[in-house]
Amino acid sequence: MSGERVLLVTGGSRGIGAAVCVAAAREGWRVAVNYASNRKAAEDVVRAIEEAGSVAIAVEGDVGSEAGVKAIFSAVDAGFGRLDGLVNNAGIVGPPQRIDEISAERLDRMLRVNVTGSIRCAAEAVLRMSTRHGGRGGSIVNLTSIAAVLGAPGQYVDYATTKGAIDTFTVGLAREVAAEGIRVNAVRPGIIDTEIHASGGLPDRARDLAPSIPMQRPGTAGEVADAILYLLSDKATYVTGAILNVSGGR
Repeated sequence: MSGERVLLVTGGSRGIGAAVCVAAAREGWRVAVNYASNRKAAEDVVRAIEEAGSVAIAVEGDVGSEAGVKAIFSAVDAGFGRLDGLVNNAGIVGPPQRIDEISAERLDRMLRVNVTGSIRCAAEAVLRMSTRHGGRGGSIVNLTSIAAVLGAPGQYVDYATTKGAIDTFTVGLAREVAAEGIRVNAVRPGIIDTEIHASGGLPDRARDLAPSIPMQRPGTAGEVADAILYLLSDKATYVTGAILNVSGGR
């Protein structure tokens, strides 16, 4: 199986990340399932991948720290010896707050995980995939959010700001490495029914906001995963620098 492509999914133990891991396995990818603290959840995803007929490893590491990023990629190197795809999915959200209520500590953590972490993981992926560095090329898909466009006033302005940064980073990196065999795209989910809302203190947010969505329902993690797998696939070989809304029309 040494010739099979390897995908790293940050934050792969839950929600959209877990759905991407399992969907990728069904498409023949070997998968590194990253997690920050919940090893059991990551191991559950690994088992699901194995049941899908592929190979996976659980990889511990917090993308919000340089040591965590280094640990993640060292584990991928040791476990698979190659990298062909990265999904920058790891991200956090805080409880709803106005910007004049947000602490410096919350803002620092939000930026380190959602922005710096994604940039550092992409940099490590480029070092392994770029033809400039002797790599075979590859694909990076960043997770942004429709909040980057809407601004999330009164709730998550800090989160929305980090996702706006990822939009810009996607376009810039795509152009920077386009001639080095690497495609860089992003998926911009809307209201998706995952546990991230509970982590922000609003467990019923997806259901409550359904009437405000043109399609009148929240999306599913699987629907977002389908879009990500398209951008990773050979069906998107001429697609780079694109940001695909998966938002039900929002």
